[in-house]
Amino acid sequence: MARLADYFVVVGYDLDNRVEGEGLGRILQRFPEKDWEDSPFPQGIELFCQPSGWQLVPERQPASFFVAVLTDINSERHYCACFTFWEGLDSPQLKKVDAGDADEADEEPAVVQHAKLFAPKSLVVVSRLDYTEAFRNCLGLIYTVHVDGLSTPLETVIGNLLTCIIPVAGGSQRTITLGAGDRQVIQTPINDALPVSGSSVAQLFRQLGIVNVLYLFCAALTEHKILFLSSSYQRLTDACRGLLAIMFPLKYSFTYVPILPGKLLEVLSTPTPFIIGVNSFFRSETQELLDVIIADLDGGTVTIPECVHISLLPEPLLQQTQTALSMVLDPELEFSDQAFPPQSMHASALKIQDKEIRAVFLWLFARLFQGYRWCLHIIRIHPEPVIRFHKAAFLGQRSLTEDDFLMKVLDGMAFAGFVSERGPPYRATDLFDDLVANQVERIRQEETYPHKVMNHVKELAEQLFKNENPYPAVAMHKVQRPSETSQSTDQSRTPFPVLDDVAVQLFIDHAVAKLKSSPPVVKVELKSMVPSGPPLGDIVDRNGNVMANSARRLEVVRNCITYIFDNKMLEAKKLMPAVLRALKGRTARVCLTQELNQHVLQNRAVLDDQQFDYIVRMMNCTLQDCSHMDEHGIAAALLPLVTAFCRKLGAGITQFAYSCVQEHMVWTTMQFWEAMFYSDVQNHIKALYMETDDGNKQSNSQDQQDGSGSRREISALDLAAEQNRLWPTLSKEMQMERVQKEESTVFSQAIHYANRMSYLLLPLDTSKNRLLRSSGLGDVESVSNSYVTNSIAGSMAESYDTESGFEDAESSDVANSVVRFINRFVDKVCNESGVTNEHLKALHTMIPDIVQMHIETLDAVHRESKRLPPIQKPKLLRPTLLPGEELVMDGMRVHLIPDGRDEATGQMGGPPLLPAEGAIFLTTYRLIFKGTPSDALVGEQIVTRSFPIASLTKEKRISVTLTMDQFVQEGLQLRSCTFQLLKIAFDEEVASDLAESFRKHLHKLRFPQHVQGTFAFTVGQSGKLVLEPKTKDKNQSLKTLSKNLVKNAKRTISRQYVGRKKEAPATWENRSTFHTELDEDEISVSEEVDQSALTLSSTIRSSDRQTMSNVVERACCRDYQRLGLGTLSNSLTRSKNEPFRISTANRMYTVCRSYPGLLIIPQNILDPIIHRISRCYRQNRFPVVCWRHSRTKAVLLRSAGLHAKGVVSFFKSPNAPTAVPSQADSTSLEQEKYLQAIISSMPSYSESTGRNTLSGFTSTHMNTSESSDKLRQPKIGDLMKQVLGNKEDVPGTFSRGALGQKAKVISLSQPKASGKAKNSPRGKWGSIRGSGRLSAYNPDIGTRLAGKESPQPNGGPNDPLFLRQQKAYLYIIGDKAQLKGGKQDSFQQWEVIPIEVCDVRQVKNSFKKLMKACVPSSQTTEPNMSFLRLLEDSEWMTLLHRVLQVSVLVVELLDTGSSVMVSLEDGWDVTTQVVSLVQLLSDPYYRTFDGFRLLVEKEWLSFGHRFSHRGAQTLGSQSSGFTPVFLQFLDCVHQIHLQFPMEFEFSHYYLKFLAYHYMSNRFRTFLLDSDYDRIELGVLYEEKSDRRNPQVCKSVWDYIDRLNKKAPVFYNYMYSPEDEEVLRPYTFISNLKVWDFYLEETLSDGPPYDWELRSRQESLAEEPAEKAETGAPKSLRHIVWPCYDDLSKVMPDAITKLLQDLQNLEAELGQTSEKWKDTWDKIKTTQRTETKLESRPSFSSSLLMSSNLSHQRRSQGVCLQDSRVGSSIKLGLDCEASATSTPVAGRPSTSTFYSQFHSTESENRSFEGILYKRGALLKPWKPRWFVLDKTKHQLRYYNNRQDKDCKGVIELSDVEAVIVGTPTMGAPKNVEEKAFFDLKTDKRMYYLCAQESSNAQLWMDSIQSSLSDA
Repeated sequence: MARLADYFVVVGYDLDNRVEGEGLGRILQRFPEKDWEDSPFPQGIELFCQPSGWQLVPERQPASFFVAVLTDINSERHYCACFTFWEGLDSPQLKKVDAGDADEADEEPAVVQHAKLFAPKSLVVVSRLDYTEAFRNCLGLIYTVHVDGLSTPLETVIGNLLTCIIPVAGGSQRTITLGAGDRQVIQTPINDALPVSGSSVAQLFRQLGIVNVLYLFCAALTEHKILFLSSSYQRLTDACRGLLAIMFPLKYSFTYVPILPGKLLEVLSTPTPFIIGVNSFFRSETQELLDVIIADLDGGTVTIPECVHISLLPEPLLQQTQTALSMVLDPELEFSDQAFPPQSMHASALKIQDKEIRAVFLWLFARLFQGYRWCLHIIRIHPEPVIRFHKAAFLGQRSLTEDDFLMKVLDGMAFAGFVSERGPPYRATDLFDDLVANQVERIRQEETYPHKVMNHVKELAEQLFKNENPYPAVAMHKVQRPSETSQSTDQSRTPFPVLDDVAVQLFIDHAVAKLKSSPPVVKVELKSMVPSGPPLGDIVDRNGNVMANSARRLEVVRNCITYIFDNKMLEAKKLMPAVLRALKGRTARVCLTQELNQHVLQNRAVLDDQQFDYIVRMMNCTLQDCSHMDEHGIAAALLPLVTAFCRKLGAGITQFAYSCVQEHMVWTTMQFWEAMFYSDVQNHIKALYMETDDGNKQSNSQDQQDGSGSRREISALDLAAEQNRLWPTLSKEMQMERVQKEESTVFSQAIHYANRMSYLLLPLDTSKNRLLRSSGLGDVESVSNSYVTNSIAGSMAESYDTESGFEDAESSDVANSVVRFINRFVDKVCNESGVTNEHLKALHTMIPDIVQMHIETLDAVHRESKRLPPIQKPKLLRPTLLPGEELVMDGMRVHLIPDGRDEATGQMGGPPLLPAEGAIFLTTYRLIFKGTPSDALVGEQIVTRSFPIASLTKEKRISVTLTMDQFVQEGLQLRSCTFQLLKIAFDEEVASDLAESFRKHLHKLRFPQHVQGTFAFTVGQSGKLVLEPKTKDKNQSLKTLSKNLVKNAKRTISRQYVGRKKEAPATWENRSTFHTELDEDEISVSEEVDQSALTLSSTIRSSDRQTMSNVVERACCRDYQRLGLGTLSNSLTRSKNEPFRISTANRMYTVCRSYPGLLIIPQNILDPIIHRISRCYRQNRFPVVCWRHSRTKAVLLRSAGLHAKGVVSFFKSPNAPTAVPSQADSTSLEQEKYLQAIISSMPSYSESTGRNTLSGFTSTHMNTSESSDKLRQPKIGDLMKQVLGNKEDVPGTFSRGALGQKAKVISLSQPKASGKAKNSPRGKWGSIRGSGRLSAYNPDIGTRLAGKESPQPNGGPNDPLFLRQQKAYLYIIGDKAQLKGGKQDSFQQWEVIPIEVCDVRQVKNSFKKLMKACVPSSQTTEPNMSFLRLLEDSEWMTLLHRVLQVSVLVVELLDTGSSVMVSLEDGWDVTTQVVSLVQLLSDPYYRTFDGFRLLVEKEWLSFGHRFSHRGAQTLGSQSSGFTPVFLQFLDCVHQIHLQFPMEFEFSHYYLKFLAYHYMSNRFRTFLLDSDYDRIELGVLYEEKSDRRNPQVCKSVWDYIDRLNKKAPVFYNYMYSPEDEEVLRPYTFISNLKVWDFYLEETLSDGPPYDWELRSRQESLAEEPAEKAETGAPKSLRHIVWPCYDDLSKVMPDAITKLLQDLQNLEAELGQTSEKWKDTWDKIKTTQRTETKLESRPSFSSSLLMSSNLSHQRRSQGVCLQDSRVGSSIKLGLDCEASATSTPVAGRPSTSTFYSQFHSTESENRSFEGILYKRGALLKPWKPRWFVLDKTKHQLRYYNNRQDKDCKGVIELSDVEAVIVGTPTMGAPKNVEEKAFFDLKTDKRMYYLCAQESSNAQLWMDSIQSSLSDA
């Protein structure tokens, strides 16, 4: 029973006190005066009566009512019902107020005086019961009595109110009256545990909507701050009440203030969670709250700040809840689309709807918490039950460990309250208990059927409604309301009277006395055993959320364990890898713990060393995947096992498994130990009571087994419930005895756990522990994936009382930290489970002794374990080294860890080759791993991974835990730009200082001080090469230096020139002396020389001509002569009109250090001018000619971009007033002269009569047919548009029509395009001396290039030759950024095409990303980390596309007769790429071996691409990083090769070979930045002359030549070029392919680009094979793994295979084998002659020669599939080339290719012709084409000559005789008799007949001679 009202209070406006102009309220009267003992009077009521502040108002307001909620210090809620009405103030009171106002009149002089003011007055009832309606009625009645002046005294009414007593619960109905003729009925709820909500929940949903309320619901459960805003106080209270109601069965335990007064708004900045309501009046003051979720009830919005993340319900629960709620709130939604919706579809009444919504949330909680009782640990039963919840197990069994929402809910205060309230097993139960125990099955079955869910919800709603309204509605309410008149009339009412407190107190005292005399009301609590519901395991298993682990895997685990204990170690070893893989799954881990349990006898299992090792390995693997929570209880199941399995180390010394499994996070997690401890305590306490109730137990367990299929015996909770039920019936002594027994059980477990924890926390070797702790640990609470943590460090990181926990640890210190950890554990669990203080003190004294004792045992174990013979590890295999390669560090044992590539790990099928165990070797050239796979099934294979040290791009330390061994010290991840990744983990036998020294050595080798420290220079020299400049005679003149420079290039320069630099640091600024002296030298060309005889030879004395020989030998010179750009001949007959000459101005590298010594410049430009021009260009790289088109004579020039200074002066406006011509002016004039000279040198220019006439222009095109011109022109325009990249015209979407025709049409029908193009910023190099005349028509470049004009009215194209604008003679491809602000050149002589070039940094970053895409360091399943996504992100293909696109544009321009100058960045990166590609596409010569070499030597080496700098080859360039500009070029060549497979003499392997060795530093070719540097080091001319060590090749080209002579590895069998073919590849990204160089790998013997290694490995492999052949017959079947084998070696293509076979046969026959190239050439000639002879080309010849395929891309007939070396041919039609010779029906068999592999035609087909042959009996004679083959010793015949299918073969070895025959029946007529002859074989007789007798004789002689040869 409880009082309906505790206090009645009258609160009024305080006229005496005002603070800062704001009114205050004060309590006028309260009853009773004295506080009740059980409920003290709440403070601050006056604030809550007027939450917006106490104010006087000029008009009377209607009376108001609301309920505020106050929470006292004991978390009890008091409901304050406030009834407020307004009373007028009389004059004396008003004066008081006026006086108060006048005090403040200084500030506010103009106070408005109102005639009458009204003050608020509140009647307040304070109660602990929440009966809003009853309070409204009672207070309304009191007000009515006062206003209407009813006869009943107010004291009686109030006295009755305060003495009214009603039951709290039980569903009774109580009628109350206050004695004023009123009557009300109060219904108490049946069960007060369920909240009473009226219709507040439904109201809340109506106001905010489903999603918003769900957000608030989740926010409240996950402890966020929630603020409600509304202008209605009662609505605020209702909303808060509704939110609390849907949280049932959880109770909100934080700040709860439904109505917060304005005075207390600072409460909102409290750091703790809250639910608070505030009037909308204060909205502005809530704006700056950053972490509060604001729900506006009036506006229906919920605002969530950015920094707040609300975890939502897990799916599918969220979706199902939303569906259910919408069916309750909006039932019509479901039928709204139906044609005939049901008639009666309306939402329930508000009260019913409210209960339905609450039912949905009850249903939701039943699903969230199902099975929670199975995770409760009861750790004490008497005197009070103590219960703990095992969170990890609950989440693990639900498979919700990752779920944020549930984690937060279970960690929250509300759930802690839920466990303590609902945990006890013997108590009163409610609706929720029934739901979660008995209805789980029903909920699970119905969850996917919304209608069934609704039925269930309605049933629950009915129960909730019944609970609140146990009786049908009673209409017995009778409460007076104030009469209308009293409300409306505004006559001066009497104010609320002062009540007689004595009268009221008498009422109260009388009631109290009556209560005392009456018998106490005993509330009958129906306690019962709380049912637990079905166990969790069942539910989850049926849901199938468990990781699928097939029975087969579990079988493997079981078998392996059986083998180990049966000592069948070999079997166990084979299964081990499979077991370790299976142990990733949860069920397999559980299975392991169960199996191991069976082998433990009396808590002990002694094993031998190998068994122990395997068991420990499996345990580690199992623990490795356990999180720190151990949600699946795996670590818990292993805990008893690690202290059971052991091995004997020596006399009395045993090592247990725990000393080998300590490196796991789970052992350092306090929560894990607590959960373990509690579950063990529960088991012991259960055992304690099971013994006492022995008889009872048996019968009980019997029932259980019948009931639940022997699930488990009686649970601990059921047992506890039984004990709690019996507790009151026990005697005091019995009770005490039970309490003591339980307490000592807990105490003994605490001692046991102190021991256990010291086992797992104290490391075997304390020194090792110190090393690990230095690595530091993060927060132990967070899950860490790195297992290189130490248990102690972990425990300390979690302890709060240590500062850092990582101080320098001695063993005693380790002991201290473990003691601290265990002490903290013991304090926590003993306090919670009620252990006495004496026992706790005893524990604290005991723990240090336990730890110390354990440390002593461990020392002995550690000592002995070191003496164990080490486990036999695989033998380290030595790598094969190159000649001149030496080991720097011998092999260190490591494990090669798999990276992100799937192939070798067995993910793609096949056994895993990685991880592998072996050694890492550091040599002067490479880093090599060699070892064997850890998987026993492929243990006999050898795995090799290596890369050149020079290609190392990144080294990173990693820490690795292998599945095989429990702990690996540390590891390294080494990434190479040859697309290789070595992830290695050092074995424990490798000391850490050794690993450190390995890193240092590696670093030293990777970045040598000087380029001479690289392998290419040190190869073959044991000592390091030191650069020592000789001292030099000071007086030596520069003249002799310049003479000797070229003469003794190798010897002199490398010493003296360097010496000079060191003595007198002549900077380039003060080199002017050097210039003048040079100009006087005989070799230099001065301005005075007669210009008519300006050839190099004329200025050289004959004695010095020899000195030029080396220069002339250089690649450039040979190429210039080939192109006719200039010669170095002795004849003076050279005509002046040759446009270009070879200049020697740069022979001392004074003009430009990075250019070659000899340059091509226009004939009439003098050398001194060059010095001046060069200053305008970056790095002095002025424009020089590098190639000339053989047909159009257009030239290709290259230079760097202009200096910024040069640009400004160069583009000055022609009208600029320049008083004195400055230095800059003259330079730009000379520069202009230079360009003019280039233009003048073009035949097209010199032929034309005037500059702008069209005749000169058309003459250029006379040699091209008009049709081809039509095709070509628009292509350029479109190309140009792409390159310049209009915004609308995205490159990559443009389509080239069939051979450009379509493009032509497009360009002509889009006049808009030119308009667009005009906007792009594009300058031309203008003339400063320009006449200032602007041409009348100045069209856009792209349009002019395209030859476009406005289309004719009929849309037909105009005549292209006459109406086209004049074309520029010279196009300058320049950088967009550099060419801004240029003026147009009115004379259209040259034009600048600005393009965007890719920056070097872009290339560098793109390459890094490309490497990560092709060789990822770890496996990932994220969709945005897939290979193709990463490839796209790298933008590598985009960069290739850009370079190719510009190159194709330049090719087109050159091909139409315009010269092009490529002038980008510094002229040594993109410029080089473009220029090289242009020459490769335009000139077939560069697509041969010699040509490609020459191209690279000329454009890349001589013109100074900075190989050393871009390759970061030395310490100096380390910071700049690796930028693969040359690799990008090779990739572009590869893309062109793919599109034109028949145009290149070299194969794809050749390009890969160059790509690899460009990065490897094995050869000197790609070292150093320019010829100047090479001369300085003396390496330029030594390559040919150095014959001391023929083994070591210094130049990659020599090496390729040598190799090419031996084997056809670099040769492309498809090569059959067309004359003067210009290639125009497609450049769109969709046409480009990823180069397989980036993706392939060969694990059998490393990268296949060091050829000597291959041949050595082959010879090594053959020797053992020969020995083995004596045994059993060997299978010929060979398995080929793409990532392991070198495919080209294992499966060579057909031609390579035949050439190899041929060589082998020749060797067997003892013949000197012919060079493969000669053989191949003979075959080709044979094919050619055959093709000419035959009317129809044979298939094989068209395959090999394909000379008649004239398609633009001649690749349709033949599809080439590249392999690493050579190529395998696939015929695109219907023939399949294989090395077998079995004819396939319908296809030419490969035996028809036999003729390709023999030397001459006369041998191949010794004799051939037509013979008639008689068929079998009665068959006619038929003419056949017979071929006599002496080599194969056959006589074959065909249907006709062209036929390739052999109709029959007569083996000559079977022929017995050739005899003259006689004509038989049916023989051909008109044939002489002597023309018949017969062939007798041992099987049958062949009857043949020639066309004439002489012919027959020839045949007989030829066959006879063949027989005699045999």
